[in-house]
Amino acid sequence: MRILVIGAGALGGYFGACLVRAGRDVTFLVRQRRAGQLARDGMQVLSPHGDFKVAPTTVSPDAVREPFDLVLVAVKSYSLDEAMEHFAPAIGSHTMILPILNGMGHIDRLSRRFGAERVMGGMANISCGLDAEGRIVQFMPLNDLVYGEMPGGFSDRTRALEACFEGAGFNARASDAVMQDMWEKFVQLGLGAGITCLMRASLGDILAAPGGREAMFELFDECCAVSTASGFAPRPAFIEFDRTLITTAGSPLKWSMLRDIERGSATEGGRPPPRAGRDSPPGALPPYAPASSFFVPFSYGFCLG
Repeated sequence: MRILVIGAGALGGYFGACLVRAGRDVTFLVRQRRAGQLARDGMQVLSPHGDFKVAPTTVSPDAVREPFDLVLVAVKSYSLDEAMEHFAPAIGSHTMILPILNGMGHIDRLSRRFGAERVMGGMANISCGLDAEGRIVQFMPLNDLVYGEMPGGFSDRTRALEACFEGAGFNARASDAVMQDMWEKFVQLGLGAGITCLMRASLGDILAAPGGREAMFELFDECCAVSTASGFAPRPAFIEFDRTLITTAGSPLKWSMLRDIERGSATEGGRPPPRAGRDSPPGALPPYAPASSFFVPFSYGFCLG
């Protein structure tokens, strides 16, 4: 399977590097500056599972000439339109597009451009970033990559991806309900990115502050309500996991959006209207509810802040 990874930042770099290390045929679509850095230093990963380095194959945006079997899209949502222009020549009649972006709106954007039949559902649960030297730093052991068919169930495509990802060094899982998984991830994103960016602090510091626990649970309840109104009520196991996540004393966990703010980079957050509904920007916080419209005051306050 020939794989094109869109983006060699923290997310695409981590999963792509793991696949390279496992001997898969991987090419990274990167800009000139990042290509030069990777040619000089290699792709270095610093991980709780063990540090490693690979020599990646790269291609520039103007040099993509032929279809790939799998296109793994791992860019920020604000870069997706430009990225689609760059990787369009890589999309053939049987190409699988696996996006692992934050949010939900990218699914519609990719489907409109390339056809819904080519787009799979996907999400990643990993905390990582690039350091000043361009190395990929994994902050916690979690390294989940979940994928599946948008309508649900398993297929020849999910089985092909399962074989490709097996033994690659991350926790890959084929899901027969990937939309449910993606909405739950979106709830977690709304909670984690929302509260850590609003408070400019880690979960542990917020929990220790007066009113911090209450604020986190209020935002969590709002995000769960939006997901439920959209037809994907968070499952009990997910709710229990996230409640444990936000009540762990001393947790150093921050979301990547806060790290973007701290270094003065662009963020994926939007400024939606005060009601979560059809007019909310796709992929922005708070999550949008396609089938309803209701007030989400805590989330709206975060976006205004």
